[in-house]
Amino acid sequence: MKLEFLGTRGNIDARTRRHRMHSAMKVSYYDAEVAIDCGEDWLGRVEGWRVDAVVVTHAHPDHAFGLKEGAPCPVYATEASWQTMETFEIAERRTMPKREPIQIPADGRSDPITFEAFPVLHSTRAPAVGYRVTAGRVDIFYVPDVAWIEDREAALSGVRVYVGDGATIKRSMVRKPGDVIIGHVPIQTQLTWCRKLGVSRAIFTHLGSEIVEGDERVLGAEIRSLAEERDVDRVDIAHDGMEVVLR
Repeated sequence: MKLEFLGTRGNIDARTRRHRMHSAMKVSYYDAEVAIDCGEDWLGRVEGWRVDAVVVTHAHPDHAFGLKEGAPCPVYATEASWQTMETFEIAERRTMPKREPIQIPADGRSDPITFEAFPVLHSTRAPAVGYRVTAGRVDIFYVPDVAWIEDREAALSGVRVYVGDGATIKRSMVRKPGDVIIGHVPIQTQLTWCRKLGVSRAIFTHLGSEIVEGDERVLGAEIRSLAEERDVDRVDIAHDGMEVVLR
C-alpha cells in the first residue's frame, strides 16, 4: 500500500509551501488508486486526478467542496454527507454504508482496496466517519477530523498506521454544546489511543495553525517525545507530496 498526501492543511487561513492544500490523501495498491477527501482548495483541479474513486469523510468545505463542479470518477459518501452535497455536479454517486466493508474499484479487479466507514464524533452539522483501509496485508485508519471514535477498538486493532487529526498538539478543541461532543481532540490524546490498541506508527495531517505557522523541527521533537512516552515507535507530521510505502 502506498499513501500520498496530496494536501495537509486544515480549515485555516495559514498556508506554507509544505502545507498549501486542504488535506487529502491518495491510497494506491497495484493498479487501484483512491483519493480520500477533496476540499475547497481543489475546486477546478480534480479533473487531473487519475483515481478510481474519491471517498469523503464528511461534508465540511475543507473536505468535500472541491467536488462542487463534479469529479472524473465515482464519489463515495455517507447518506448524511450526500444531503449536504445534494447540489454538487457529481455524475456517479455511491452511498458509503457504515461498518460494512466496500471494495473499490468494484469491477471485479483482483487487487481492490477495502474501505470500512466508522462513525466518529466531530460535527453535528456534518456527521463524519473515519476509514479503516485495507490492501493486501496492510490496514491503516484515516481520520483527519475527530473528537471521538465510537468503536475505537474495532477501528484500530491490528492497524499498521494511524493517520489522524493534527489540529493541535496538546490543547483540546473538544466542546460539548449539547448532548454530543464535537471538535478536535489533540495529538497527545490520539497517541494515547494508539498506545492502548497497539498501533506503533502515527502520521498527522489536517494540520492546524500551531504546526503550519510554527517551527516543525521543534514541534516535531515535542510530538516524538509524546509518542515515546506512549510507546508509539514512530510519529510523523505529514506534508504536501509526502509518500509512505507500507509492505
